[in-house]
Amino acid sequence: MVRGMECVVELDYPAAGIAVVTMMDRRHQNTFSASLIKGLIEAFGQINANEAIKVVIINGYDNYFCCGGTKEELIAIHEGRKSFTDFDFYRLLLDCEVPVISAMQGHAIGAGLAFGCYADLMVLAEECLYSASFMKYGFTPGFGSTFIIPQKMGNILGAEMLFSANNYHGGELKERGISAKVVRKNQVISTAMELAGELAGKPRTSLKLLKHQLSQSIKEKLPAVIKQELAMHELSFCHAEVRERIETLFSG
Repeated sequence: MVRGMECVVELDYPAAGIAVVTMMDRRHQNTFSASLIKGLIEAFGQINANEAIKVVIINGYDNYFCCGGTKEELIAIHEGRKSFTDFDFYRLLLDCEVPVISAMQGHAIGAGLAFGCYADLMVLAEECLYSASFMKYGFTPGFGSTFIIPQKMGNILGAEMLFSANNYHGGELKERGISAKVVRKNQVISTAMELAGELAGKPRTSLKLLKHQLSQSIKEKLPAVIKQELAMHELSFCHAEVRERIETLFSG
């Protein structure tokens, strides 16, 4: 077992060819704290250097998969001191050489949902909440969300999630026809492990080649999307109402 900074990211190898990354920043409820980001970068650095790994599962703890930016990060973006591209980790799942499965056994909110959507395969929980919550705070989406969420959820549903910023239970998303697996919460990890076992039986070179092929169009389109989202942030993030919403929603 390898533990990240402040032990908020665990990297385990439960079976041959399989790595499991567990996000467990209980203090910050798996928002993108500095310790969580550092731990994720370290974990995927080790995975990419390990030629025995054929597939990766990433999951959270208890009722949290990943819940997006911290209050401090959002205020820093509002004040023009940072942008989401300063946190050089949002492409970790996309850029991983081998397939990644997001086992979203808990809530995935805002940039946390987008982060999970960069995986090659996804497993969601019927009981948990999934939300592209950016507009709830009054600023336009970042993290590549305007592209990756419609890409994975479907264009119409993805647009609805981005515009409304509403919470959607996994069961509702299943009824709305998303193509990802949606199972009971207590079955998410076992379902992901079953998928990982199927992939781990394939040759690593072939898995890498197929991952490259299937992710190439996303990698080609993403830089322009990020550039456009940053331009929108310059116009949408600066308003006083945005800071008020951040303060109010984080204190609620």
